[in-house]
Amino acid sequence: MEKKIKLGIIGAGRIGKLHAENVANHIGYVEIKAVSDLYADKVKDWANNLGIQNVYGDYHQILNDPEINAVMICSSTDTHSQITIEAAKAGKHIFCEKPIDYDLDRIKAALQAVKEAGVKFQVGFNRRFDHNFKKVRELVQTGKIGDPHIIKITSRDPAPPPIEYVKVSGGIFLDMTIHDFDMARYLSGSEVVEVYTAGAVLVDPAIGKAGDVDTAVITLKFKNGAIGIIDNSRRAAYGYDQRVEVFGSKGSIVVSNDTPSSAVLSTEDGVFSDKPKYFFLERYADSFLDEVSQFFDCVLNHKETPVSGIDGLKPVLIGLAAKKSYETGKPVVIE
Repeated sequence: MEKKIKLGIIGAGRIGKLHAENVANHIGYVEIKAVSDLYADKVKDWANNLGIQNVYGDYHQILNDPEINAVMICSSTDTHSQITIEAAKAGKHIFCEKPIDYDLDRIKAALQAVKEAGVKFQVGFNRRFDHNFKKVRELVQTGKIGDPHIIKITSRDPAPPPIEYVKVSGGIFLDMTIHDFDMARYLSGSEVVEVYTAGAVLVDPAIGKAGDVDTAVITLKFKNGAIGIIDNSRRAAYGYDQRVEVFGSKGSIVVSNDTPSSAVLSTEDGVFSDKPKYFFLERYADSFLDEVSQFFDCVLNHKETPVSGIDGLKPVLIGLAAKKSYETGKPVVIE
């Protein structure tokens, strides 16, 4: 198949490798011409096995390559906005992992650079592409449950991240709950106007010492009058817990956990079924492929990307409000 897009991937950690493997194995019209990583020597064999011939320690070598017309920014969060600005000025179409930044001014500067360059830009909120959540949004948008009244999102990880990661992650609201803030906007079809947060350290005291919480409940008020509830935990003993309910004036929609199989064993000893899929790579495998497929389709066919820069900014704004609410013990209004 003709390679119509030449791609550079910046950052070859867990998510960068996942995207690279999806592109190499499933999207025939995209050629990964180069990958860059601070530890280039450690990823060279992996890259070569995928057919990626150019492995750089400096991402500027990707940006300076006139043949490369699209980049995926999968480096550490503190580099996303700066690389976005540089990539836009270099005329590259950009897929940027979430979040764009933790600082609103830096996000706005990045989005302005994208606008001035006229390049495509998509943020990696992959859960929008999950088969279950897409169906929920479709049913809400077509009025099947009437006016949304309550949006409930449960998001609990199977194990907490390393403490060194917690220290630089921006905290639970900007690292973990940010997906749920995006999902709340996506499913409700409305903007969040007020946030109230209750948080605690119940999983690992070291998380508290690092200045974060590991357990939280966030209440949201939406512009359309609906109320949202998000509950988070850094550790669910039974696996990755990802559930959603949207309750409205005419009915409700519920999404349960994906499991390896739907088989249920019933015996005199009890009723048994599979635990949820272990973590996000297993649970959301298809959504990661779908999001990048749609990005490249937008680049190729000059369409608007499904997750815009504003979609990248709004969850950060809500996350900052949630953090402020936790620190002050008061609701925070978003204007």
